[in-house]
Amino acid sequence: MEKIQVDILGLSTSPASGGAYALILKEVNGNRRLPIIIGAFEAQSIALEMEGIKPPRPLTHDLMKNILESVGADLSEITISELRDGTFYAKLSLDSQEIDARPSDAIALAVRFGVPIYVSDKVMDEAAFLPEAEESEAPDAGGNPPKGKEVKMTKMEALRAALKDSIEREDYERAAQLRDEIRKLEQRH
Repeated sequence: MEKIQVDILGLSTSPASGGAYALILKEVNGNRRLPIIIGAFEAQSIALEMEGIKPPRPLTHDLMKNILESVGADLSEITISELRDGTFYAKLSLDSQEIDARPSDAIALAVRFGVPIYVSDKVMDEAAFLPEAEESEAPDAGGNPPKGKEVKMTKMEALRAALKDSIEREDYERAAQLRDEIRKLEQRH
């Protein structure tokens, strides 16, 4: 399988997405973009790690990293390997094995381990797109981003999304910690 290395370009959301996010990947040596729809929890996990926000207790992906490190396992890369019936599939390259994973979980681990993210050339050919011309990306007269364009998740949005998730899971201790972090951030601005 031929692979193309990608970087995370950003996370986007829209009110119509029902709580889902689009993770936008960009090929390292090209211009194609690959959007992958992921859940709010996984988006928060990726965004918090990318922003360098360390929760007081390990999130699920932090726990997975801690377990892998404690048993001496070495994650070398992740690959989004297939697209079947509109669903992406990924593989973790762990020591000499490939382990099946959801792309969102694989990417959350990749950002924690600092390993490369790859997409099979077949998946890129099938699902990637080229962005529109730069001039169409200018904000409208009201300063809003153009329709259909991604909006990167800010640190504040990531914290608010994590707060909402904590409340829904009835994790009120975590919700209170997130509320305090949000207040601190609001006071700085």
